[in-house]
Amino acid sequence: MAGLEELKKKLGPLFESNESLSVGMSLDPCESYMLSDGGTVNLLSRSCGVYNINELGLQKRSSGSGSFDEMDSTEKTYRCASHEMCIFGAIGCGASSVVQRAIHIPVHRIIALKRINVFEKEKRQQLLNEIRTLCEAPCYKGLVEFHGAFYSPDSGQISIALEYMDGGSLADVVRIQRSIPEAILSSMVQKLLHGLSYLHGVRHLVHRDIKPANLLINLKGEAKITDFGISAGLENSVAMCATFVGTVTYMSPERIRNESYSYPADIWSLGLALFECGTGEFPYTATDGPVNLMLQILYDPSPSPSKTSFSPEFCSFIDACLQKDPDARPTAEQLLSHPFVRKYENAGVDLSAFVQSIFYPTQRLKDLADMLTVHYYMLFDGRDELWYHTKTLYKESSTLSFSGKLSVGPNDIFNALSSVRKTLSGDRPHEKLVHVVEKLQCRAHGQDGVAIRVSGSFIIGNHFLICGNGVQAEGMPNFEDLSIDVADKRMGTFREEFIVAPGSSIGCFFVVKQELYIFQA
Repeated sequence: MAGLEELKKKLGPLFESNESLSVGMSLDPCESYMLSDGGTVNLLSRSCGVYNINELGLQKRSSGSGSFDEMDSTEKTYRCASHEMCIFGAIGCGASSVVQRAIHIPVHRIIALKRINVFEKEKRQQLLNEIRTLCEAPCYKGLVEFHGAFYSPDSGQISIALEYMDGGSLADVVRIQRSIPEAILSSMVQKLLHGLSYLHGVRHLVHRDIKPANLLINLKGEAKITDFGISAGLENSVAMCATFVGTVTYMSPERIRNESYSYPADIWSLGLALFECGTGEFPYTATDGPVNLMLQILYDPSPSPSKTSFSPEFCSFIDACLQKDPDARPTAEQLLSHPFVRKYENAGVDLSAFVQSIFYPTQRLKDLADMLTVHYYMLFDGRDELWYHTKTLYKESSTLSFSGKLSVGPNDIFNALSSVRKTLSGDRPHEKLVHVVEKLQCRAHGQDGVAIRVSGSFIIGNHFLICGNGVQAEGMPNFEDLSIDVADKRMGTFREEFIVAPGSSIGCFFVVKQELYIFQA
């Protein structure tokens, strides 16, 4: 009990000083923002310059606030406009943000949109941390890919466009699988260590919230780190942090003591996360409250996997990460050479097959089919300025069959569909012939493709409607809520079949084959 009271006294001032901040964020007054009359948010970073964000996208500038449209070839610019997004349901939400699935129409890429309110001070600091971390490493191995950001004046939110990791997190895997086999975990860890080594060695950043929920995977078998909202920059490799933030469950002893800490704190968190993923059990008792958990981390011996149930290499890796003395922990770069990481390098470990076996790929394909089908119709029935992006859905070998005529290649198909689109549009808005999707089916096609079959009716109206096995997209009316008598208003029917196959980047699709039949009822 004496130890408990002592720890409460030591931690009390920390919690009291941070009670106005939802996650205990230490804010730098030099990191702020400005909002221009033209609807551009200028995020000001003392160390990284200025990030200008508006409805068209993001531009990073070294200094000055300049207009988004004043292009500077030496600066980074990400075109990622709000009106180019087709947004679907939420993936999840945290203390500071909501994450949604969306399709970026110009490139037909499925992405994750992380939305943060720019007017809330502590959330704005997390937003700035996230953007400046990812903006400097948009495609680095082991980190989620960054596609840009945009500002929505109506909601006061900035949306960060990130790679959609369709396999979920390691926390999801453990919840379903109970534990992860050593060979699989070894291959995942290697990829994660590359990302952590980059953060520490190149960017001089401490992540500060490494945990299974922030370690993501995709159906391709790639493992990546996400959520850099509370990361902290260090000026050099021996600098130290001195703020109390992050998830207490995976916090290192030096952080709990409120001592200065550095990169080894992330190594402790990684070791604890991998212990949980490998054994299926969290080694401490976290149900008796955070203070008791902290006492265990401080005063109990560091946990170690069972030597009879796990390989010497895995036990050695965990033991190295969970050294109480931070100076005794290896760096991420050193861990890349650890026997546990090297043990399965030539074993032909198929991470993709493992992830797909866990997350029921047929259902995942159905989710993708729903999104892609709605995406296609949003182009077909949507805004004129976005219609030309349809052309990039097709390759030179793509085919379209319509009214007995075969079109081949993107130009011919686009021209044929443009003619159909013009016919469907009508002379006035109230005469528009719109789609009602009544049935949608999906199945796997080949190794990575998705075959989709859609059928439904044409009625006079103003909106593309979804019912049957379709999905509800944001801002789109649901057929069942409108109580429309389709049989009475039916002007025709349609049946389409098309196949999508993965493009050069994850979540990017193109149409390989399409057949379209339209006739008057």
